[in-house]
Amino acid sequence: MITHLNGRLVEKSPTHLVIECGGVGYFLNISLNTYGLIKDQENCMVLTHLAVREDAHTLYGFFDQEERDLFRLLISVSGVGANTARMILSGFTPNELRNIIASGDDNTLKRVKGIGAKSAQRIIIDLKDKVLKEIPENSIKNLLVKDNTLKTEALTALLTLGFDKKRIDTVLDKTLAKQPEIETVEALIKDALKAL
Repeated sequence: MITHLNGRLVEKSPTHLVIECGGVGYFLNISLNTYGLIKDQENCMVLTHLAVREDAHTLYGFFDQEERDLFRLLISVSGVGANTARMILSGFTPNELRNIIASGDDNTLKRVKGIGAKSAQRIIIDLKDKVLKEIPENSIKNLLVKDNTLKTEALTALLTLGFDKKRIDTVLDKTLAKQPEIETVEALIKDALKAL
């Protein structure tokens, strides 16, 4: 298995890299996250994962170990292929994705092209325990307790005001994702009302 490539960066695009090592050019599929982190330098090192299928051997490249580990976790989920995993990692940073899975936020996951309700739930069910092991304990408590309590209380208040539950759910998820520093129900409701 090819674990990394260290060579000359020949070509870089939002979807792939070409790295020349020892006179051989390797085509690597990458996420937007990796694209943003790899600078336009002459030499670079990229971690890799070789996906072997009946009809193709495909190399995927990653800027760091964290992203590659998440990629491998994602493709271990039934129904999630390498390209879908790459799409997910293009939509979220590794840290954001860990938080989404740890908090069970399937609505945010469903925004990724190719991820439906069943796939999002399967990813969360299969990976939640594995992801929680990697997040520091104090972060887990803050993430799960704070977000769920704030969201539940805000949801109840906005339902009382007559807003649609599905719409409130989406807006609250977006607000909490964009502003994790929100500490009070009042602040969350105010921000959510701007979007409703």
